[in-house]
Amino acid sequence: MEQPAPERRPRLVSSLALGQRAWEVTLEWERGLLSWRDPQPRRGGGNCFVPASEIIAVEETEIDEKQRSSGKWQKMAKPHAFTVYYVKRAQKHRWRCSEVTFWCVDEQLCNQWIQALKELLELQKSRPKQLLIYINPYGGKRQGKRIYEQKVLHLSNNLLQSLIKYNMKFFKATLPYSLRKCLLELFHIVCVGGDGMFSEVMHGLIGRIQKDSGIDQNNPKAPLAQCNIRIGIIPAGSTDCICYATVGVTDPVTSALHIIVGDSQPLDVSSIHHNNTFLKYSVSLLGYGFYGDILKDSEKKRWMGTIRYDFSGFKTFLSHHYYEGTVSFLPAKHTLGSPRDKKRCRTGCLICRQSKQQPEEPQKKYGLEHNEDWKVIKGKFLAINAVNMSCACPRSPKGLSPAAHLADGSIDLILVRKCSRFNFLRYLVRHTNQDDQFDFTFVEVYRVKKFQFTSKHLEDSDNDVRDVGKKHFGQFCRDHPVCCCNLSNSVWNCDGETLDSSTIEVRVHCQLMKLFARGIEENSNDEAIYNQSTVEQLL
Repeated sequence: MEQPAPERRPRLVSSLALGQRAWEVTLEWERGLLSWRDPQPRRGGGNCFVPASEIIAVEETEIDEKQRSSGKWQKMAKPHAFTVYYVKRAQKHRWRCSEVTFWCVDEQLCNQWIQALKELLELQKSRPKQLLIYINPYGGKRQGKRIYEQKVLHLSNNLLQSLIKYNMKFFKATLPYSLRKCLLELFHIVCVGGDGMFSEVMHGLIGRIQKDSGIDQNNPKAPLAQCNIRIGIIPAGSTDCICYATVGVTDPVTSALHIIVGDSQPLDVSSIHHNNTFLKYSVSLLGYGFYGDILKDSEKKRWMGTIRYDFSGFKTFLSHHYYEGTVSFLPAKHTLGSPRDKKRCRTGCLICRQSKQQPEEPQKKYGLEHNEDWKVIKGKFLAINAVNMSCACPRSPKGLSPAAHLADGSIDLILVRKCSRFNFLRYLVRHTNQDDQFDFTFVEVYRVKKFQFTSKHLEDSDNDVRDVGKKHFGQFCRDHPVCCCNLSNSVWNCDGETLDSSTIEVRVHCQLMKLFARGIEENSNDEAIYNQSTVEQLL
């Protein structure tokens, strides 16, 4: 969300005390930048810059008698001070709330600075004033309520009571009513939980908006109404893939600060249909075969906790099931990138920005399927994965498709054909290292905007999906008698929820919704991204 340009006014430059010395402090209105410079920098010092978009709050600092008697105040007859709270980058994409206090003897000058900074903050129109908060106390390690109260609520109460009104609600069955109220009263939404919690909120919000807009979600060709209400994610789940792929870390404080400063990250959403019936939305992984089998097996072992994913993954790997079917897809010609170009989606991504300029053009002739350049692939697959984002997580820092983009209107479709267990293990291992995970003869990856899948055994009973050629299905275990498999199908892993449908059609909706995030910053591991010197070293 773009900020309005500040009015033209002269820079505010003053000599203010910081620590034991005077610093030159500057507020540039046109650039929206606060900076302070030590006229006589010592070793390790330097200039400090904070953009207005990352200033959290400013407040007058009360000075009690004990402070006035301390060394840094005693030289001033009537010191006046103000504190600026701002975002400071830590290691591994983490954000922290830092603060700096300036003081002077001129009360009028102090008030002038406070007023100027508050006026600059008022121009940050993207910052939320009201938040509707859903907490899942049962997700992940059942830490949602504790994380919110100890890390998020404490942070917001200390800094932003005058800026943000919180309307906290626990996740209940009254979700549709609450979302309706959210739409009417212009609340934004924060969910404290994992990917499943986010999915529930997302489905409710998108569904509510489509209903209010008179759009039939069961029509796979219908363009969906964009959701302008942003969703924030405070990670408290098992994997928190969506948070990791959009922020770069699963840290509650970092996510809370992205919400506080009002960041906005558009996000593609895929709709999934079967026989003109809406099934689900997906924003991260839609996986059939290996990842579907893992999820299906792990659901029976919830008593094991999060370790059930490791157990089910190992069991599924040994089973080595493969499934035969037909995949048809429409290549995404409108996007600039490709799955193997190694151009990662980062803050201010050029590919996502330029892809947004052309999302409606293909939809004008969406009904003319026979004129579109569909590709058809038949085969035996160990895994069929469709990802809207990299699907990176702490265990797999690159994710399933490292170059997938958050908002370019496309899906990366990954087809892993039948191969030996050893080769499949090599493929899985490459998700955890720097090697190219697509550099195998049995792995194919395509950037698409629509795709369909039909399992072979359903060809005679299901002809509603568009004609993609004669289709048959079979799952063959005769090559792997040790697996003793009696299954005829896998299930889909749809953002961590099972979806039992072997014939689906999927379509991407470009930038359908927005998150409180800004994408992963390219150089955020460097604490000096804005040359923010460590003030503590200079005090």
